Amino acid sequence: QVQLVESGGGVVQTGDSLRLSCVVSGGAFSSYTMGWFHQAPGREREFVAAISIAGLRRYYADSVKGRFTISRDNGANTVYLQMNSLRPEDTATYFCGKVAAGGNYLRATEYTHWGQGTQVTVSS
Repeated sequence: QVQLVESGGGVVQTGDSLRLSCVVSGGAFSSYTMGWFHQAPGREREFVAAISIAGLRRYYADSVKGRFTISRDNGANTVYLQMNSLRPEDTATYFCGKVAAGGNYLRATEYTHWGQGTQVTVSS
């Protein structure tokens, strides 16, 4: 049974940084494409970033390019999201997920497993 556990969220001010972590257990982490989404109250889950199996390819939503960096440590079964220059509009619950084999990392419906989420709140 694959399980994902996020951590690292918190309350910060505009311009601050946070680093989210997602530890994956129960599966072959190094063979998974992984992604981060966020979801604000009343809104759909939205793509933030994704990373390929070996970490050679990284993809970002336009809204976070240049500010966020996704990375992974296959030895530690962990994917990270470094968030810099945070803005109030980044406020949301952040989820990490495992993409289905051959799935489209942009689509939440093509993720097979999700973590419980970690809350990020950015005050102005």
